[in-house]
Amino acid sequence: MDSVSPTSRGRRDRWAGRPVEERAQALKERVYATFTGLAIVLVQLGNVEHLAASQATLALLVGITGITAAGFVADVVAHLAVHAGFPSRAQLITMLRVAGEALASASVPLVLLVLAWVGVFELEDALRASSILYILTLGLIGYVAVRRTNVEWWKQLIALGILMGLGVAVIGLQQLAHAH
Repeated sequence: MDSVSPTSRGRRDRWAGRPVEERAQALKERVYATFTGLAIVLVQLGNVEHLAASQATLALLVGITGITAAGFVADVVAHLAVHAGFPSRAQLITMLRVAGEALASASVPLVLLVLAWVGVFELEDALRASSILYILTLGLIGYVAVRRTNVEWWKQLIALGILMGLGVAVIGLQQLAHAH
């Protein structure tokens, strides 16, 4: 008997019926978008005194939409190249659902920035909260990924440390790219 209540399964059920490959693609797109969103809010945080909340909100929206669109186009192009034909309707729906995961990564940071735009928060506080949320999201994804492995705890700890180091390197590179 399943001990999970119907109301607590919402997210799990949404993933449960999906093929493993689709879940992996969706998670990968969410990680890409999370790194992109983090880079955008960190650069904005560094320039907050020269930025309006409307600009910050639109920059994040455009950046996440851009990375999402790029991922969708890459999926279509890869399908064309590998299968020598256009994706079926079902495959396009799957690609759109995967792209939706990337867009979803920005939902809470966008809400925070909109709240700053309408004067509920200071822009700096909204950007700082968004960056913390993005960092926590990446950390949680890495932690869950490492915990799912069947290796000793100390190897999991090393793997998590390596993932965190790589994440910091990616954030640093994105900071360099977005700062100029």
